[in-house]
Amino acid sequence: MTQKSQYIQDLSAGMPVNDLFLLSAASMAQSRNGPYWSLTFQDATGKIDGKIWSPKSQEYPTLEPGQMALVRGFIESYRDKNQLKVDHMELIDVNSTLIDYSDFLPTSSIPPEELMEAIEDLVIEHIQYTPLKSLCRKVLNNEEIRQKMLIAPGAKSVHHAYIGGLLEHTLQVAKACMALCTVYPDLDRQILLVGAIFHDLGKAWELSGGMVNDYTDEGRLLGHIQIGQDKLEPFLKRAKGLDEKIKLHLKHLITSHHGEHDFGSPVRPKTPEAFVLHFADNMDAKLNIIEQAYGEMDKNGLEWSPYMRFLDRNIYKAPSTPDKSKKKHEKPENQCLLPLKV
Repeated sequence: MTQKSQYIQDLSAGMPVNDLFLLSAASMAQSRNGPYWSLTFQDATGKIDGKIWSPKSQEYPTLEPGQMALVRGFIESYRDKNQLKVDHMELIDVNSTLIDYSDFLPTSSIPPEELMEAIEDLVIEHIQYTPLKSLCRKVLNNEEIRQKMLIAPGAKSVHHAYIGGLLEHTLQVAKACMALCTVYPDLDRQILLVGAIFHDLGKAWELSGGMVNDYTDEGRLLGHIQIGQDKLEPFLKRAKGLDEKIKLHLKHLITSHHGEHDFGSPVRPKTPEAFVLHFADNMDAKLNIIEQAYGEMDKNGLEWSPYMRFLDRNIYKAPSTPDKSKKKHEKPENQCLLPLKV
């Protein structure tokens, strides 16, 4: 396996570079000295702009996002920002080279296998109805589905757009739903949990994941809600003893979880559990967007974020309220597995 030793977050002006990077953007431009490549390199720690100047640029007639490259050059400062000046670049065939993709793509802070185990623990803890519990186990233990879910991102770019992102989002939504069942005990905890676990199942096929993480043909033509229903249908047909109205309710939970037609929902929520799933899903997506914004704000010492299109506003990072009742390093009771980082 090819080992990576230099990471973008550790690069500084004047430093020589000789390592593997992922091309996340590439465009040809023109200067007075001839054509040049304007590039963006990526690894798991971040991104950096790069340039291949003429005449060296003419050695690369085509460059595309998603290609892996062995890059030699050095870091220079341009307008107070690091930039990688490329002296030589060799494209690597990712199909013939053992590469650890987690070196180049952002990954959930919790290993996907642990996220999956936590979801399975919720099934054991909260589902007593045997046909429903059996359905969950058979779906989650299906080899194709399990492998897809372990590496799938939760979105293309907006929230949870990293390896393990789908499982991280699924777990958080499921835990939020279970917490709300404690507040509202009349909710059907069991069917709500199953709906939470499988509400975004189709995203594992809607998005390609991997180096480019773009929409698949199936994703563009059908969307993840329809794909998820299609993947579950064979299991629902074979589910022994599972009441038909419970099957129908589960399908409704998945179909309506976007909430409104304007947000891509084929139908609107029509049961209390469907409302809860929609709001839990929406809440977790927005909190993940804010968490990522906080990370960028911390790097730059900002209290306010730039305007965020997907939230239609700027975000403020308020100071934490002091809590003298807890020791400095004491973990609070019932701490969430994936707390919002503040």
